[in-house]
Amino acid sequence: MDPGLGGLSSQNWPQADRHVSLRTMGLQRRGTSGCSVQGLEKSLEVTAELLTRWFDRNARDLPWRRTQDPYAVWISEVMLQQTQVQTVIPYWGRWMDTLPRIRDLAEAPPERVLKLWEGLGYYSRARNLQRAACQILEKHNGVFPQDPGAILSLPGIGRYTAGAIASIALDQPEPILDGNVIRVLTRFFALEGNPKVRPLNPRLWELASALVEAAYSAEHLGDRRCARVNQSLMELGATVCTPGEQPACGVCPVAEACEARRRGQQERFPELPPRVTITGRFFATGIVEHQGKYLLKLREDTEVNRGFWEFPNWETGPSDPPEAVLSERLGVPLNRWSSLPDLRHHITRYRMTQRVRCASFLPSPDWAKGTWLWATASELESLAMTAAHRKLAVRLAGAFGKSPQLS
Repeated sequence: MDPGLGGLSSQNWPQADRHVSLRTMGLQRRGTSGCSVQGLEKSLEVTAELLTRWFDRNARDLPWRRTQDPYAVWISEVMLQQTQVQTVIPYWGRWMDTLPRIRDLAEAPPERVLKLWEGLGYYSRARNLQRAACQILEKHNGVFPQDPGAILSLPGIGRYTAGAIASIALDQPEPILDGNVIRVLTRFFALEGNPKVRPLNPRLWELASALVEAAYSAEHLGDRRCARVNQSLMELGATVCTPGEQPACGVCPVAEACEARRRGQQERFPELPPRVTITGRFFATGIVEHQGKYLLKLREDTEVNRGFWEFPNWETGPSDPPEAVLSERLGVPLNRWSSLPDLRHHITRYRMTQRVRCASFLPSPDWAKGTWLWATASELESLAMTAAHRKLAVRLAGAFGKSPQLS
């Protein structure tokens, strides 16, 4: 028992009560027994207290946890999706320094917004942030809405993000369910099935909702208890109840009541579907230089990364000679191309290979369609570029005197 919890431990949770809580919510488990609704509420309250007290002592000091500004929390939550915390910290800091208010985001040039997001991927999220800021300016006089339904109606905000903002910034009893929370709940209750689809996914939302409601009702937990209990679930999944076979059960505040731990099956849960097969994609990428400037192409509106600058590139088959493709598209003679090492990177389920060729040549303007730009190596730094092409630019401008070899 943790002496810092005033006598409270997971041993205070009646096992029959915990089992019945599953049945009450429609989460069936073999071998459960009957119990009262009061028992369920007490079990949830005990869990909420264990988690909240643990979080109070063990929470990481993250910059967005030092504010209750819904705008700041919103930006952090969107950035943190599919991105590690340490990666997000400098991005969030730069964003808040540059666009500290909703109005600043709404009125910023789109290229500035994309530049601040450059390298985080999922670029539609940055565009949705600006769309949502414009909507807040128009419909809510620039004040972030307090109603969960109004938050959910904003462009790019789904149920998880709305719940995170409402609970963390506004301390409302709204549930959250991300990958970390899914892992904690499915292990704690040993819940079988794919947690991302029916029937388990809505049941996990019910559990998450019941837990934050229990915290809300437990006035003795003090201020911001909805924020603290929801963040405790995320923190526990990120730092203790981690993926794989060896989560840190020895320091988990609810380990004694964890069903997966009791069975020795922590690695089994959650039961995620097999990973999607990785598909290879190949691109012919041309770095064309003329008088110290490099040719760039703006992604057009119909493409995934619209609004970003890239070196000219076209998708090819795995055996298509990149020189032939680039010559046909750009009008550069075949014999003017020289090879640089391939650049490989991943985007979701794709393994991308940029087969890079370079040439010093001034193409005829007749072939140019869309938006093109000649930029010096130093000018490349101020442009919004996709992550792979930023790597190429860094080798050119970057290292300013270092080897141009690409990796």
